[in-house]
Amino acid sequence: MGTLEAQAPYSTAERPITATDGDEDELSPIEEVRLTVTNTDDPSLPVWTFRMWFMGLFSCALLSFLDQFFAYRTEPLIITQITVQVATLPIGHFMAAVLPTTRFRIPGFGSRSFSLNPGPFNMKEHVLISIFANAGSAFGSGSAYAVGIVTIIKAFYQRKISFLSGWLLIITTQVLGYGWAGLLRKYVVEPAHMWWPSSLVQVSLFRALHEKEEQRMTRAKFFVIALICSFSWYLIPGYLFSTLTSISWVCWAFPKSVTAQQLGSGMRGLGLGALTLDWTVVASFLFSPLVSPFFAILNIFVGYVLLVYAVIPLAYWGFDMYNAHRFPIFSSHLFTSQGQRYDIGAIVNDKFEINRQKYEEQGRINLSIFFALSYGFGFATIASTLTHVALFYGSEICQRYRASYKGKEDIHTRLMRRYADIPSWCLLALCIFLNDEVQMPWWGLIFAAAMAFIFTLPISIITATTNQTPGLNIITEYVMGVILPGRPIANVCFKTYGYMSMAQAVSFLNDFKLGHYMKIPPRSMFLVQFIGTILAGTINIAVAWWLLTTIKNICQDELLPPDSPWTCPGDRVFFDASVIWGLVGPKRIFGSLGNYPSMNWFFLGGALGPVVVWVFHKAFPKQSWIPLINLPVLLGATSMMPPATSLNYNSWILVGTIFNFFVFRYRKQWWQRYNYILSAAMDAGVAFMAVLLYFSLGIEEKGLTWWGTDGEHCKLATCPTAKGIVVDGCPVN
Repeated sequence: MGTLEAQAPYSTAERPITATDGDEDELSPIEEVRLTVTNTDDPSLPVWTFRMWFMGLFSCALLSFLDQFFAYRTEPLIITQITVQVATLPIGHFMAAVLPTTRFRIPGFGSRSFSLNPGPFNMKEHVLISIFANAGSAFGSGSAYAVGIVTIIKAFYQRKISFLSGWLLIITTQVLGYGWAGLLRKYVVEPAHMWWPSSLVQVSLFRALHEKEEQRMTRAKFFVIALICSFSWYLIPGYLFSTLTSISWVCWAFPKSVTAQQLGSGMRGLGLGALTLDWTVVASFLFSPLVSPFFAILNIFVGYVLLVYAVIPLAYWGFDMYNAHRFPIFSSHLFTSQGQRYDIGAIVNDKFEINRQKYEEQGRINLSIFFALSYGFGFATIASTLTHVALFYGSEICQRYRASYKGKEDIHTRLMRRYADIPSWCLLALCIFLNDEVQMPWWGLIFAAAMAFIFTLPISIITATTNQTPGLNIITEYVMGVILPGRPIANVCFKTYGYMSMAQAVSFLNDFKLGHYMKIPPRSMFLVQFIGTILAGTINIAVAWWLLTTIKNICQDELLPPDSPWTCPGDRVFFDASVIWGLVGPKRIFGSLGNYPSMNWFFLGGALGPVVVWVFHKAFPKQSWIPLINLPVLLGATSMMPPATSLNYNSWILVGTIFNFFVFRYRKQWWQRYNYILSAAMDAGVAFMAVLLYFSLGIEEKGLTWWGTDGEHCKLATCPTAKGIVVDGCPVN
């Protein structure tokens, strides 16, 4: 666990390599990269240090625990690697100051010597610690995607699955992407044209954190102060006054009006005027708004307003589409034609397949108008992504693909040639030998892997050049639902293997590019990613198993107290998707046997939309604003709804606009120094207080009961407005 000399094979006397050692045309052709990434490298810096292993493993374990813990809560805060990036800097300097520098030898390692403290805490160690942390947060997703399969089996279907089966399912889906990443790394990491814009944010933060500071308010001091404030404040919305989580004042003003509460509820309605004083609401689902650039916030704002405040009101109050008045305006639950909750358990037989007789007795599945249209917009987003990229980026992607194969190496690729590479067969073998335990037909795994592999290269190129990553989740579940209807677990397994192997590969490649910019040896990157993935997946399933077996009625929001945070919004959508696409099948919902076949027209509309924009762009080439119309972004802006709510979007857009437009524009120096630090401190403070509250008060069920802890007070927001529909707790029209 000491410093491995093999990772620093060059003498400390050897001078760092710079761009001046080669030709000037070796510099990156991308201006943003030239302005952000240093063109020097010191290969003598130690990488595999005791500090790196200690802080890396600890941060990976801590983030995987916290993110899985929050995943079941109504506001599932995701703590990302940025928090660890900031927090481990002072710890690393402290360890460098106090650990002994004595060198020692270990039997079996020959004359090689080790030290717990090889010198000052360096940036390369810091990068690997952050990669560990990134694996702990499932590369920004919070927790392993496959945990949802275990959750829906135990909490929603009320069936059994062994811990070992759940663990194997999680680990195999997490590591499958390594094979694709290993094979495609030379195409989308090494070429200078594949510049991965999101990785530059990390590079900027690393350089900022390691610069010497002479100001009175250092970044470390600011982080501690902000963390203490965040930690202390969350006691109020997290325990003493939970109604501050959703300040839906319209509901308070009109306590007996269903329509007013549908409009004003931030959790179950359109969120008109709804605000929050709870950071978990702001940063849930969409991550911290302080990290997102303003142009992305603006695009999401336009798409959000279009759907929530234009399309939904017209569909619900204007046209009563799909008998919308019979159901809540915003809900991810499934309903019968009479507005009652659909009894999913009744239509599942002992083999996890559909019981056709019971299904016929209950009738067709119905969706809330918001849920139905969100699927339609999802169809349009997938189709528009393909045509938009083909029309506006097609030639550029082809050129960059050719450049990735034949292009000249830039300075960063040349510097990385000094380090031993990873054999491609090693990475590919992982996706073969670690996928022996799969609970679905053997051809399903092959088909899922083939679909993921086909899409991984173009999606990686799109992400590396445009910073947009189209998803495969809807396509994979739709395809499997058509091929093998009536089997929900097989469907979600297929979706997880197909979608997650692609998503994981893109995440691994993004990390590899960060390591490429920071001159981290590839084998060190791979080892840290792999160990971090195994550790995080193991902790994910352990925490999930613990919560699922100890919290009564977890995920059953109709059986939980009004102020209970254990509503599992993400898993509710995952469960509904397993019913829609797997158990019942798309034919009985979006096909000829269902209520929503017209939703398939969204595929055509999404595909033709960018064509119209492109034609106008060619007809009026001088109008520079036309190509800025990005339909995939606009249509996909609300892809997180549900489980995200209008309250999440309202607060995220507001806070993001304040910091990334006004503060960035008028207080740029403050923004450069403290913006990311504030984001990390807010995440960390809230996370620590939430865990403290759970272990000190939540386990013992010691709660407060008064008006301020009785939810958002919008109980009528979920009521139907159609005549003759009777639902408990709702007025009859």
